[in-house]
Amino acid sequence: MRALRLVSGRLLSMLVTLLAISLLTYAVFYLLPADPAQLSCGRPCTPQRLADARAFMGYDESWFRQYLDFLGGLVGGRTFGSGVAAVHCAAPCFGYSFRLNESVTQLILDRIPVTFSIALGAALLWLLIGVGAGMVSAVRRGTPVDRAAMTFSTVGVSAPSYLVGLLAILLFGFTLNMVPVSGYVPLTEDPVQWLWHLVLPWCVLALLSAAVYARLTRGQMLEVLGEDYIRTARAKGLGERRVIGWHALRNVLIPIVTVFGLDLGSLLGGAVITERVFSMSGLGALLLDAVGNIDLPLIVGVTLFSAFLIILANFLVDLLYGVLDPRATR
Repeated sequence: MRALRLVSGRLLSMLVTLLAISLLTYAVFYLLPADPAQLSCGRPCTPQRLADARAFMGYDESWFRQYLDFLGGLVGGRTFGSGVAAVHCAAPCFGYSFRLNESVTQLILDRIPVTFSIALGAALLWLLIGVGAGMVSAVRRGTPVDRAAMTFSTVGVSAPSYLVGLLAILLFGFTLNMVPVSGYVPLTEDPVQWLWHLVLPWCVLALLSAAVYARLTRGQMLEVLGEDYIRTARAKGLGERRVIGWHALRNVLIPIVTVFGLDLGSLLGGAVITERVFSMSGLGALLLDAVGNIDLPLIVGVTLFSAFLIILANFLVDLLYGVLDPRATR
């Protein structure tokens, strides 16, 4: 029952947060002086044609009324215009891009495989490398291994992601000709090429993020190794591997899981720089394209979807706390 109350409370909190973010996002973007109807008005754009375009797209109402229509579209779908020219957007409708003649939901679904492939593969790599390097560095504090790991982490934290990506393309793509430097192959089309095209983006993202996790893990591990329960476990004759791998690591993972949830949620919302550097059309590229063309429905839809992923990641982190530390559910 305690776990059920925890999950229910987190779900309610997630719903309230999403509503607040959606209201704020909608208000900010739709109070901008830009008029999306102007882009669809055609030439010449007479006042009457502009008014017709605004009415068809639903921009003739107040921004709050548009927001309520948007929420209704998420639940029951939405229809723009009337008659034979009407455009229907099925639920959940995040809006409709009249510039691309496609629902925002479908545009997001088309780009999700690219972004998720980049994010999940890179996240797995940086978690394994970062946590592993941090643990080894803490256990061998003051040794050349520790200094090498911290030097690596300093370089990784300091290096700009776009610079590392361009250097990786120059070295491994053009100079050594080892891996592809751009493009995306769907997993269902060719698993081997899917993996091969993602190796370089994964490694670049993992290098940058693993550096942060290595420093965080090292600091947490050194603190935990000084706790009384660690000394007690050693005094009972437990092997060092069990002390480090079970008793110490379990407590070290709690703050790491928190940071990992935020990082993964943000990356799932669109690896903007990575997608641009490696010419991959994911959610980040979709959002940049929408901003450049003042496509407000697409901007709002992708922004809210990204916020949902971040909130969902934090929700899963809260549930994982109960596994790592049962006291978190009390």
